[in-house]
Amino acid sequence: MFIQCLAVNKRFSCLTGVLVCLFLLAQSGPASAFDTVAMPHDTVTLTAAERAYINEHKSVTLCVDPDWVPYERIDASGKHVGIAADLLALVSARTGIEFELVPTRDWNESLEFSRSGRCKVLSFLNQTSERSEWLIFTTPLFSDPNVFITREEHPFISDPATLENESIVFPEGTAMEGMIRERYPNLEIKLVNSEDEALDMVSARRSSMTMRSLIVAAYTIRKNGLFNLKIAGQLPMYINHLRIGVKKGDGVLRNILDKGVQSITPQEKGRVVNQHVTINVQTMVDPRWLFMGGGLAVTIAALWGYWTYRLRKLNAALLHLSNTDSLTGLANRQKLSACMAETMIRSYQHDLPFSVMLFDLDNFKRVNDTFGHLAGDAVLQALNSIASNALRPQDTPGRWGGEEFLVLLPETAAGEATTLAEILRKGVGEYEFSDGLHCTISIGVAQMRSDDTPDTLIHRADTALYRAKKEGKNRVVLG
Repeated sequence: MFIQCLAVNKRFSCLTGVLVCLFLLAQSGPASAFDTVAMPHDTVTLTAAERAYINEHKSVTLCVDPDWVPYERIDASGKHVGIAADLLALVSARTGIEFELVPTRDWNESLEFSRSGRCKVLSFLNQTSERSEWLIFTTPLFSDPNVFITREEHPFISDPATLENESIVFPEGTAMEGMIRERYPNLEIKLVNSEDEALDMVSARRSSMTMRSLIVAAYTIRKNGLFNLKIAGQLPMYINHLRIGVKKGDGVLRNILDKGVQSITPQEKGRVVNQHVTINVQTMVDPRWLFMGGGLAVTIAALWGYWTYRLRKLNAALLHLSNTDSLTGLANRQKLSACMAETMIRSYQHDLPFSVMLFDLDNFKRVNDTFGHLAGDAVLQALNSIASNALRPQDTPGRWGGEEFLVLLPETAAGEATTLAEILRKGVGEYEFSDGLHCTISIGVAQMRSDDTPDTLIHRADTALYRAKKEGKNRVVLG
């Protein structure tokens, strides 16, 4: 598996290759002798009503996306193949439900067939409010992050709301298109007929970016040789949770399929992905070259080890500098944004609470005007030690900008976050700065909701902070 990952990395941009490798390794678990074989499992336990359903319905009609490589496609012989097909085969083997493929021209026709009842099951799709009008869904069969794909020269995308005069292209009928259209009206939306066309448009500079599944993007970039493209960012809440959709009113079938889905282990999913995405590398080496080059290899390895050690130390120092606010020693905005994205992903995946507090110093301009900017800088610097005393080791405080600070509170619900905010507020109020100066802070607190992005969560904390200022300052307000 590791050699296969190196093969992927050899042809991709560095970040793209590393992300694909990490994804595949995380999905597959430890390597074993069974890496290319799905281990058998006992069939799932069914109720009497579910067994009766299977006896009555020998097969159910299935619609798929005929051209969504490597997830799924209908090949030249009319067979359903790909990641989705292999996972559905496991579901079928464990439940006894057989799928009867109904061929379609494209994904839009599959959706139409499903809505009209010509297909009882849709294979691999995100749940949306529109689709929930006629479908019920299993738990996710497979999850895969959506990422922004741009040309190599495009800067990293931390907040798409700040982009100006840029376009984003989607294949028609995707769930992500509607989400981006609603939340980021600053981006011009372009539509094409396929995954290949979307990436080709970005490669040819006819669109600034696309947002696609990591697995699909990696496969298509490699297949089409589009190595001028890269992964330029990810929004934490924009993850494909791909489920089986069942026509409304057929809850028994959905429950049967759901049991099959839940029986599939992460290792089995990883092996399926590995078969469809990675590249096998075969090399032929003359043994004489290995013997003759042995001494040289040892020398190179020693030099490589020494320089790797030096570079790691330098890189660690540079990383610290790039993530730290030079005045306060706290995390800077770049570091906060990265930590926030990671924490939101983890909280979303494991159903954990996550809260933030946004605060700034009350009447800070008056401090600068009265005592001078050096005194103002000393106040900001002192917030590092105050925050360390008031907050927990797992919390991340940082300077968001100017005299405004953000604190990330992982695994923390609104009530506990408000209590921590009060402790911090009192700690600042009781602290005696230089020249007998006392300051106060106003704090806005917000807990992450299921539909939040980093922007919306910060906005609610900022609105709460504004209310705290408006209501008299030196207080905590929950947004």
